[in-house]
Amino acid sequence: MTKQVIKRYDKPAGGWGALRSVFKHIEEQGIVGRGVSTLLRANQPDGFDCPGCAWPDKNHHSTFEFCENGAKAVAAEATERRVTRALFAEHTVADLAAHDDYWLEGQGRLTEPMRYDSATDRYLPIAWDDAFAAIAAHLNALPHPDQALFYTSGRTSNEAAFLYQLFIREFGTNNLPDCSNMCHEPSGTGMKEQIGVGKGTVTLDDFEHAEAIFIFGQNPGTNHPRMLGTLREAAKRGCRIVAFNPLRERGLERFADPQSPADMLSAHGSQIASRYYQPRIGGDLAVVKGIAKVVLEAGDIDEAFIAEHTDGFETFRADVIAESWATIVEESGLSEAQIREAAAIYIKSNATICTWGMGITQHKHSVATIQSIVNLLLLKGNIGKPGAGACPVRGHSNVQGDRTMGIYEKPTQAFLEKLGRAFDFTPPQKHGHDVVGAIEAMLAGEAKVFIGMGGNFAVATPDAERTKQALRQCDLTVHVTTKLNRSHLVHGRDALILPCLGRTEIDIQVAGPQGVTVEDSMSMVHISAGMNPPASEHLLSEPAIVARLAAATLKHSKTPWLWLIEDYDRIRDKIAQVIDGFADFNLRVHVPGGFYLGNSARARHWSTTTGKARFMTHAVPTDLPIKAMRRQHGERPVFNLMTVRSHDQYNTTVYGLDDRYRGVFGHRRVCFINKADLARLGFTAGQWVDLTSVWHDGERVAQRFLLVEYDIPEGCLASYYPETNGLVPLDSFADRARTPASKSVPVVLGLSAVENLTS
Repeated sequence: MTKQVIKRYDKPAGGWGALRSVFKHIEEQGIVGRGVSTLLRANQPDGFDCPGCAWPDKNHHSTFEFCENGAKAVAAEATERRVTRALFAEHTVADLAAHDDYWLEGQGRLTEPMRYDSATDRYLPIAWDDAFAAIAAHLNALPHPDQALFYTSGRTSNEAAFLYQLFIREFGTNNLPDCSNMCHEPSGTGMKEQIGVGKGTVTLDDFEHAEAIFIFGQNPGTNHPRMLGTLREAAKRGCRIVAFNPLRERGLERFADPQSPADMLSAHGSQIASRYYQPRIGGDLAVVKGIAKVVLEAGDIDEAFIAEHTDGFETFRADVIAESWATIVEESGLSEAQIREAAAIYIKSNATICTWGMGITQHKHSVATIQSIVNLLLLKGNIGKPGAGACPVRGHSNVQGDRTMGIYEKPTQAFLEKLGRAFDFTPPQKHGHDVVGAIEAMLAGEAKVFIGMGGNFAVATPDAERTKQALRQCDLTVHVTTKLNRSHLVHGRDALILPCLGRTEIDIQVAGPQGVTVEDSMSMVHISAGMNPPASEHLLSEPAIVARLAAATLKHSKTPWLWLIEDYDRIRDKIAQVIDGFADFNLRVHVPGGFYLGNSARARHWSTTTGKARFMTHAVPTDLPIKAMRRQHGERPVFNLMTVRSHDQYNTTVYGLDDRYRGVFGHRRVCFINKADLARLGFTAGQWVDLTSVWHDGERVAQRFLLVEYDIPEGCLASYYPETNGLVPLDSFADRARTPASKSVPVVLGLSAVENLTS
């Protein structure tokens, strides 16, 4: 049994702890020799793109272009462990479902396609051609194409994503929910309206010239650790780094770069944040508006930039000046003095980058908060000049590229016209379902087939029990995947698991070994080619799975599906015909390091309705869901819960049971709470509690979580997902973007039947 310990971690992020963790995970997967050689090819010009985060590569100056959590992802994919038909013969689906997600992940790589057999409650082997024929039969039997849903995870390559959306639109629907719907949809929604592009306006070079970096709602130490190296270099040259996060996160405080002998010999590493502020959960818009208020009061703005490049400034100025400090302080959780201190750093800086993560996007008012951050940048002309700009840091390896390739339920008319011309068909015009809409459609019986290109839909989504109910109502569920996960066990009446190649593996097609491409968070597009033999001779690549499924389903398609996958250059030539910015795709992507896709806002070309960057006016939110719930449950303290990752997981994939930087070892069912709140409740750290979310349609309960005293604002809690995703109501989401509000869940606490720490 894993030893369970709560122990304060006082070392810097990275350092020897990170190196020990890397080798531990390589050793656990039985790949010590091959694991090291594989990691040395991660994020290199002649290697593969890490299947973890989307942080850019540093011009390949270093042999070591991987981080601790990237190494965990690579080790998990390159593992020697295998899931064969023997596991499914030994275990019914009910047996498998009784195991936790960590156990399921630990079984290893899937090796052949499987189909669910209801008579035995087991998955049985099926030939690839039979699998495609079965799926095609279900799809072609639907009364209408809109009764099918096609989900995409952020791991999917550009080539696979392009073919996938083409297949789906030739089939006749725009039902393309994807993981962007659950993370940075508010970034795209807010920024496109405001500056004409939904992507970050900076490149990695800008971090070398920034005088200040403001980080909002982001934990790079766990979610994209390579960013810490960039921040360390910035801090070393005197850049002021200002962090806003309700939780004290070790990676934002101090970092020991494993490639720095000085850091490795030091007990303290390098300081990252010059200032660290802990706003109340959901208080970021008030913080940003307070900073803008100080800037306007000081009159330290870029008047020439504002006059030439923006509109809406006078309305914005009047609104900010009129906002009361009492409201700003109350809603932010910071003092006026703290906000003025942060504002002074912003005013002094001539080039500022603002970065943010899902701590900003997964709230009711996330779009307004992001537009407020961009307002702050516009005040001093901090878009379109060196060392400055907006930087939404997307979490998954190619989630940004997938959206570029057309994985979007609301495609533009221009995109559909170009796609139709290139492939000689008429794409569907009606917008499709996003993730929340997909779940609602399955629940209502309006969607009968669910196909997932990667991911773990059943546990990545909100309102877990309703999502599971929705999937079980389907006639067919299909998952393209590398490993066994919970979603395969929450299935429709018919179900298939289709195992695919991973990023680290050699992809052989008719023309020989193939590479795929990805786009990072800063719009760099580069090629990725695996180096390891496939985990099984029965695996297919994602592009091959899509093409063969399309060929089986679309009997009258004019698209030469099987010809396209003989040589992925052919797919890229088609992408160049359809997607803006990809002219000469094959020529440019084979240059070491790839190419920059470009960004109109970075060039100060504003593709907005007014032709200018827009100041957007937003009131400080006083209608947060937590307030309504507190009014209705006055007899019980209602807390605001944010769901977070542990350090031993990536998205829903659990690699281990430790959260080293937060001092949690051997646990996942923990609840971080302020010391004063423990006293107010009469509870003590080490007791077990149930978390109950309170909402207009009733309560949702997650049982048995260990209370851990932590540095977090009073009234706020944090706990890991996916264990707490069931607490997030399906209709609690971001205004206009519909991203689940997983960072602001009203909950009450009650002691569990088991109260004592058992280790």
